[in-house]
Amino acid sequence: MKRQIVLDTETTGLEWRNGHRVIEIGCVELMNRALTGRHFHVYLNPERDIDAAAEAVHGLSRDFLADKPRFREVVGEFEAFVAEAELVIHNANFDVGFLDHELGLLGRPRIGEVCAGVVDTLRLAKEQHPGKKASLDALCDRYEINNAHRTLHGALLDAELLAEVYLAMTRGQESLMMALDDGPGGADAAATGGSLVAERGPLGVRRATTAELAVHDAVLAEIAKGNKGACLWLTLDAPTPTVT
Repeated sequence: MKRQIVLDTETTGLEWRNGHRVIEIGCVELMNRALTGRHFHVYLNPERDIDAAAEAVHGLSRDFLADKPRFREVVGEFEAFVAEAELVIHNANFDVGFLDHELGLLGRPRIGEVCAGVVDTLRLAKEQHPGKKASLDALCDRYEINNAHRTLHGALLDAELLAEVYLAMTRGQESLMMALDDGPGGADAAATGGSLVAERGPLGVRRATTAELAVHDAVLAEIAKGNKGACLWLTLDAPTPTVT
């Protein structure tokens, strides 16, 4: 069974190298491409100010986060939730960079050592739709996913939307397999070794009429005339000599 975690973060600013911190983590679980209902969500006290531009995006203030846990207090629970799963992240370099910074401050293994890999949906979207907008909002519009309630960025909400976007972006092979399973015979036939091809009734045979045969002979005669008597079809139609 393939386990994936769709993940998003919110931060105090754009660059962890300048001392910015993670202030929200949201994760939802996929098992074999189906949402399980399990999620991990936490707000974090960054112990520093939040850039005004960042706060305008996510709406999280330092006052709101003042009584929230520090990352070090929830790191074990976070690692347990994402352990050995493949992460699905939009603009993965950003989130992974911040998470690796938080883990590094605590001397913990980097996210790549905890998880089974990372799928970057931003890169995937640019490969599938070159030259098109690839923001989460743009992808929601493209795949007709309702994001009307997304007035501000939020890690859990964005992870839930991204899960739907990711499934829509990658459903091609799954749709093919579903079509096979739902076709004649269905999954039961496949499971029991039965045929996926529906049984057919006897095929009808339509024979040429006398008029159609006359037209056919006339066309062959024209071909023979244009090719100095050489007409393959007349040769094939000629009676086979009887050997006595």
